[in-house]
Amino acid sequence: MESSSHSTSAPVIRIALLDLYEGVPNEGMRCLRSLIQEWGQAQECFVELHEFEVRQQEQLPDTSYDVYISSGGPGSPLESAGSSWENKYFDWIKNIDSYNRSGKGTPKHILFICHSFQLACRYFGIGEVCPRKSTAFGIFPIHLLEEGHHEPVFEGLKDPFYSVDSRDFQVIQPKHARMRELGAHILAIEKNRPHVPYERAMMAVRFNPYFIGTQFHPEADAEGMQMYLQRADKKATIIENHGEAKWTSMVEHLQDPDKILWTYTHVLPNFLNHATEAVPAISL
Repeated sequence: MESSSHSTSAPVIRIALLDLYEGVPNEGMRCLRSLIQEWGQAQECFVELHEFEVRQQEQLPDTSYDVYISSGGPGSPLESAGSSWENKYFDWIKNIDSYNRSGKGTPKHILFICHSFQLACRYFGIGEVCPRKSTAFGIFPIHLLEEGHHEPVFEGLKDPFYSVDSRDFQVIQPKHARMRELGAHILAIEKNRPHVPYERAMMAVRFNPYFIGTQFHPEADAEGMQMYLQRADKKATIIENHGEAKWTSMVEHLQDPDKILWTYTHVLPNFLNHATEAVPAISL
């Protein structure tokens, strides 16, 4: 699938969007498309957006794109180990990393989101990816660590900031020696829960100067999420699985401009700004 925002004298930015949703209906891809288009219009550039269906069709982009965004997705980030699509996905990460190390051209940036983040953590071997005791679902505070305060992709974020979190898995027990070897840093962790004996999970990691990942969903938009939560079937499912108080708190958080909207207007636009700083200006 291709889409673009066109201006004859605008610079051209080629973006590859990797779809890991395995054909499951979702809000993530819609939000990512919207954010990318909004960013292109705000920057007055021509966005050439190509989508790649990773898990069913095993589509992966080459190194010709300026920016790469890899989506969330359903299921276990552990059960895919050794599968054909995951092997190709890991080869793709290796190819982009090798290209960046070669110094042959402008480095390529990747943003890994949720499921993709968990896969990247496995690929780089920086922590333990494991099931959570219970599903995390809702809008939660996320706490910045020291490196997070200096991260350009997180510029303008509050501490804590809020985002949509929807997952059955987590990344814990950081392997600090491996992270030092990579030059990786933990940027943010989940909220402290002193009343339960569980380790706080990593919520964002800078893997290297060009690769960053978030466990949360920075693309979630308040308006779309409001419509999603108000659907009778979705409301009933959430209440059945998580209780009416959870549904009510999510609706309230979505109406607060300092929560989801703030994250939506900062993280992904910051990433795209940072990722395209060094892209040569090419006009049509």
